[in-house]
This record gives sequence, structure tokens and C-alpha cells, in this order.
Amino acid sequence: MSNDTKTTPPPASSPAVDPRLLQRESGLSGYVSEFVRKVRGGDLGSLPVVVGLIVIWAVFSLNDGKYFAASTAEFIAYYMVGIGLLAVGLVFVLLLGEIDLSVGAVSGLAAAVYAVLSVNEHVDPWLSVLLTLLTGAAIGALHGFIFAKIGVPAFVVTLAGFLAWQGVMLWLLGSTGTINLDDKGLNHFLSGNSYFLGGDISGGYVLAVLAVASLLFGSLSEQARRRKAGVPFRPTSEIVLRAVLLAIGAFGAAYVLNQASGVPNALVIFLALLIVCDFVLRRTSYGRKIFAVGGNIEASRRAGISVPAIRISVYAISGTFAALGGLAIAGTTNAAGQAGADPNNLMMAIAAAVIGGTSLFGGRGRVWSALLGMLVIESINAGLYMLGLTLDIQYMITGGVLLAAVVVDSLSRRTQKSSGRA
Repeated sequence: MSNDTKTTPPPASSPAVDPRLLQRESGLSGYVSEFVRKVRGGDLGSLPVVVGLIVIWAVFSLNDGKYFAASTAEFIAYYMVGIGLLAVGLVFVLLLGEIDLSVGAVSGLAAAVYAVLSVNEHVDPWLSVLLTLLTGAAIGALHGFIFAKIGVPAFVVTLAGFLAWQGVMLWLLGSTGTINLDDKGLNHFLSGNSYFLGGDISGGYVLAVLAVASLLFGSLSEQARRRKAGVPFRPTSEIVLRAVLLAIGAFGAAYVLNQASGVPNALVIFLALLIVCDFVLRRTSYGRKIFAVGGNIEASRRAGISVPAIRISVYAISGTFAALGGLAIAGTTNAAGQAGADPNNLMMAIAAAVIGGTSLFGGRGRVWSALLGMLVIESINAGLYMLGLTLDIQYMITGGVLLAAVVVDSLSRRTQKSSGRA
């Protein structure tokens, strides 16, 4: 036999195809199969909270037919903003797998700082707001520095901050414990009685048009950029479907709120800040670094990410949003008082972030969790208020919902690990 027999080389392996590309090319069935695959793998996304909202609305509407009245929507929009802003800052911290127990006290201190500057010292209100936000950012950065550079656990640092800043707040408020804010100018704009375009019926619809136009512009721009780069992109049909669904929700919400007094300015600011923060987390290198540090600290260090810098900056963001929340809470009562540092505000803010879908284990979540979580909490509060149930029942039910959210998060994480996706 000849020794120079040629062996046939093995066939070249087929190039790997991005599963997202297969999903896009398969049409509707591709999206359904991808959704089923994610759920089986433990990637539930916002599914639990959306299902929970539907159940909550169904239960309360069956008990009281007036639950879907415009007054209920106004109640939810009125009370969700202040604590919702605290929850936004906490989402950033939770993405690192850490906690900030000081946000409740910082929000109360921020309201006190603003009241002292604008009312007692007669400083320009806009300058007072700027100095208040800088105070919140500086406090958060201080907590982050002690945690990231000195190595004190974040739980201890922020718990100490909770106690210390509450003391500073009481000192600033003085013996009366309250400083009233004049319901005019900027103070009126920050209050819960101020509405977009003066409560004109067109205000809500203008916001709905802007929201849909922003989605279309952003999605089509991303599609063009990804198409040019030769990577998978969303088909135009999907973009149009998303825009239609957003339009239904946005115009529906505008219509309902217009049946009451209109869209509160505080809610407009809240939604605008959510859009900005969502862009920062999902579209910038800084946002990707936050997810990286929350997912794996050692891998982040080896990738050249300055972990201390990310931690300090995230706690500064948390302090800034705590200050914003404090201003919003003071606006609802037209006063800066001890209620601004109510420990329940901290608990509700943490609950909102977790119920909305942000993982306690870090590396997974979105700022929209704050909105979804507050919708759940305030929907429950509104329904229980209409049923005439006392505050103790509200706390028990909210605690049960929070526990359920944490259990779902833990089971989801376990499923992801078993499927090799964590």
C-alpha cells in the first residue's frame, strides 16, 4: 500500500450565528421561542412585576369599580415621585451588589438645606436647588470613598450616615422641626399641585407625542448604525410595533390624568430623569462598567476598570437622587420637616427597586425598575386606601410583595446558574 494516501481534511465548521439574528429572521415565532428560552433559563426580566400589576389591578377593580377612576391615577402619580427618585439612586447601588441605607436621611437633610437657604437665608431658589444637589452628591461620594478606599463595608458606612445625617437635619430644622415653603415660584413648580403646561389638556398629549417620537428616533438611529456595522438590528416592523404599544400606553395615561388635573410637573421630571439614566446605563461605557463591576469585581479589575472610582461615583449618584427625592417629598407637603427622613421612605425605596426587577445580587436591573416598583406599591396603597384598610395592613402586604420579589430573584439566579447563563 502506498504511504502517501491523502487524508481528507475535516469540513470547516459553520460560522457561529448571533442568536439575535436568527430571532429577527424567524419573525413572530422567533420572538416567541426566544422568550420561552429566556424564561426557562431564568431570565424573567420585567415579566413578574407586569403580571403582578395586572393581578393587583384586577383584584382591586373587582372589589371597587371606581378603582380605575382618574382620581386613583392622580393619587399614584402624586405620591410615587419622591420615593421613586430615591429608588432610582438605589438601582445604581444595587447594580454593584451593594446597599445604601442613608438615602432616607440624606433626602430629609437635603430638604432642610434647601429650606434653610431659600427661606431663612433668602438665597435664590435655583441656586438653593443646585447647592442642595451638590450636598447630596458630596455626602454620597464621602460614603463611597470610605467604602471603596478605606474598606469599611457599605452597610456599616451608610447605616452610620443614616444616623449622622438625620442628626444634622434636626439641627438645621431647629426647635420647631419644620420650615414651611412658600407655594409660589420654584417652590410651586416642585410641589404636587403644579401641572405640565398649567394643567392644560394638551400637556399630556404633547408629552405622549414626544415619548413616541423619541422612541422612533432612537430606535431608527440605532437600526441604521447597526446595519452599517453589519451586526444584528431590530427590523422596522418591530420598531413600529413598539412605538404603537408605547403610544397606546402614553396617550391612555394622558387621557386618564387629564380627567383629573393633568400631568404633574414632578412626574414629568421623574420620567425625564429615568430616560437619561437609562441611556447612561445602557448606551455609555460608564454604564457598562457599572454592570461589569456588579457582575464580577476581579474580572473588572483585570479589564482595567477602576473599581474604586466606579463605586465612589455610584454612591455620589445615589446621594444626588436622594437629594432630588427630598425636594420632591418636601414639595408634596410644602414644608421641610422630620417626615422627610422617615425610615419608611428608605424601606419603600429599596422595595420599589427590588420589586421592579433589580437584583439584590448585583449586575442585573434597569432604572425603569424604580417606576415599575413604585407603580406596584402605590397601586396597592391606593386600593387599600379605597377599601378603608389601616396602615398596618398596607405594610404587611407590601412586605409580602417584597419577599415574593426577592424569592423570584433568587430562584431566577439559581436557574440561570444551572443553565450556565449566570
